[in-house]
Amino acid sequence: MADTEKRVTDAEALQLHASGRPGKLEITPTKPLTTQRDLALAYSPGVAVPCLRIHEDPATAYDYTAKGNLVAVISNGTAVLGLGDLGALASKPVMEGKAVLFKRFADVDGIDLEVDTRDVDEFINSVRYLGPSFGGINLEDIKAPDCFIIEQRLRELMDIPVFHDDQHGTAIIAAAGLINALHLTGRSMTDARLVVNGAGAAAIACVELIKSMGVPHENVTLCDTKGVVYQGRTNGMNQWKSAHAITTDARTLAEAVKGADVFLGLSVKGALTAEMVATMAPKPIIFAMANPDPEITPEEVKSVRDDAIVATGRSDYPNQVNNVLGFPYIFRGALDVRASTINDAMKIAAVNALAELAREDVPDEVDAAYSGRRLRYGPEYIIPVPFDPRLIVKVPAAVAQAAMDTGVAKRPITDMEAYGRALRLRLDPTADSLQQIFDKVKATPRRVVFAEGEEERTIRAALAFRSAGYGTPILIGREKVVAEQMAALGLPQGSAPLEVRNARLYQSTENQRYTDFLYARLQRKGMLHRDCQRLVNQHRNVFAACMVALGDADAVVTGLTRDFFTSYEEIGHVIDPREGAPAFGLSVLALRKQTVFIADTTVHERPTAQQLVCIAEGAARMARQMGHEPRVAFLSFSNFGQPMRERAQHVRDAVALMDQRGADFEYEGEMSVDVALDHDLMKRLYPFSRLSGPANVLIMPALHTANIGAKLLQKMGGGTLIGPLLINLEKPAQIVQMGATSNELLTAAVMAAHDSLQTAG
Repeated sequence: MADTEKRVTDAEALQLHASGRPGKLEITPTKPLTTQRDLALAYSPGVAVPCLRIHEDPATAYDYTAKGNLVAVISNGTAVLGLGDLGALASKPVMEGKAVLFKRFADVDGIDLEVDTRDVDEFINSVRYLGPSFGGINLEDIKAPDCFIIEQRLRELMDIPVFHDDQHGTAIIAAAGLINALHLTGRSMTDARLVVNGAGAAAIACVELIKSMGVPHENVTLCDTKGVVYQGRTNGMNQWKSAHAITTDARTLAEAVKGADVFLGLSVKGALTAEMVATMAPKPIIFAMANPDPEITPEEVKSVRDDAIVATGRSDYPNQVNNVLGFPYIFRGALDVRASTINDAMKIAAVNALAELAREDVPDEVDAAYSGRRLRYGPEYIIPVPFDPRLIVKVPAAVAQAAMDTGVAKRPITDMEAYGRALRLRLDPTADSLQQIFDKVKATPRRVVFAEGEEERTIRAALAFRSAGYGTPILIGREKVVAEQMAALGLPQGSAPLEVRNARLYQSTENQRYTDFLYARLQRKGMLHRDCQRLVNQHRNVFAACMVALGDADAVVTGLTRDFFTSYEEIGHVIDPREGAPAFGLSVLALRKQTVFIADTTVHERPTAQQLVCIAEGAARMARQMGHEPRVAFLSFSNFGQPMRERAQHVRDAVALMDQRGADFEYEGEMSVDVALDHDLMKRLYPFSRLSGPANVLIMPALHTANIGAKLLQKMGGGTLIGPLLINLEKPAQIVQMGATSNELLTAAVMAAHDSLQTAG
């Protein structure tokens, strides 16, 4: 795999860093600064007020400044990556990159600071006085043993978290992987014998952490460039190595690894040979973490041992020990409880959270980020991968809880469930909007039919639906095929198997009932009884919709393998739009700063004025259900009749109809999309507008504009698209886009279940 992996070239790397605005960071204000009054509030004279308040009560700095979400990323450049002592200035690209990772993965604001000194005392004195500016200090790329002294002294001098990621970050991720590797090979922390090659910052931190987690002192053999660190050795020793010296006859790495269960390498390329691996215990665990090239490659290990579990620091091999799995989330949890330090309990909490996450079923979105490679707990997946969206909840919550349990949290969290929702909201703007809907479904579980029950993603979504407590999933398919799929995927059936219905083989009385029902609906539309029988037997969407129509289930979800219009037509044989209200598709686009609802994106090619009004009412109702007060804009290429064109007449007529009917929400139109979304422009050009803010419900004049607009906004704006959601059907049904992920299918199922609650209500 490594040979075929596309590598980053020097030119590409330099081009990225130099393109546009040089570097990887910029500062963006979080408050409006467009008018003189804005400036007066943000700076002089308004800024004096929070200054005085903070002087009276220093803790309020967390309320009136960015301190509580700000981490300093600090280095002197004495150990830059694997490149050595490059100096402070040359370390800046790495420190900027670290700040970017803080923001990308945990919404923590990082500021890089490069301190131009190699003197330990000077460095400490430069950093110790930065406490008022930052909520935490992340030390980076500082050589050993200086890093040990610097971190220890700063932790003693400062009342905010100080964390040297090169030490503890690597140790935490490696320990999480080690827990799972030991589990898979039937070992435990107390009985495994480990060899650690390398005695630098990361290696020493690994040894200290695994010992604090239960590995006996005498079970760890530490090696450096001069061989085994043993009791009585004097050559090349220091206080940190001496603390881990053991009594042993082994003097070389080759002697130490004989019969060893685990090898942890934090040293150099080629340090571990295939011959050494051959002498290790059965099912050896090899973490070759030297960068950029490991102590031994997985291919070399496999040439002599097919029973080994291997991890490296490389992204082009399975089981990457990647610090980004740790530091953003550890600081997130520490900052959120205003921890005074990051202690061992918090580190171990992060270890356990990561190890547990690797054992859970992996969402499709994560597989997609890794070229569709199926990630499943086992020898090649013992550590979560960086683009797993669940990390933002799992790790910070565990760290925050540990901080509270050990008494270092200055602001304890009282509602951990609400904290979890807040964490999801930091990176997923749809989370808060959907939470109420998901909670309502969980409180009143429903029976939802998954029409394409033999598909892998459908099975995953159904299992997730059940395990989350949303209700009972019913798969339409052949039981044998479903069982084989689950076995092949390694998915657990749980305490009870999933409910599977085979349309062709289903109980004859029920099958006949569905056929008779369908024939009564379609006999005057040219359908014979045998045609209806064939539809029920052979079309899973029809069979599933019949289950819902006749009360055998509450809702149906489909669309994974067939285009929207085909699926909609099949469901339409069974389920009608609500009387007096056209069915339509509503796309929900959640951007970082706002959520926009767009209709109709699926059903009506060119809706009439009456249909536009009904669509607006349904869209506004859904916006409220998702926690937004609707401000509806009827869109066109014209603004209030300028220019007057016949093709915009149906939009103008819709607004006039809405004026006659009245509405309990704000609406306006016809108007162009730029005016609708820019309230300042709207009020400047059209002060008579009835909207109190930018529109958040966009009613499109035609299907093509709606569909194009929704997808364009998603792609250009980088938001999350939910739906299109089917609105105004008599019975609940949702149709996902072809190729949807299991998580998107799950969301659609919950939305369908919620619709059934609304219908029942």
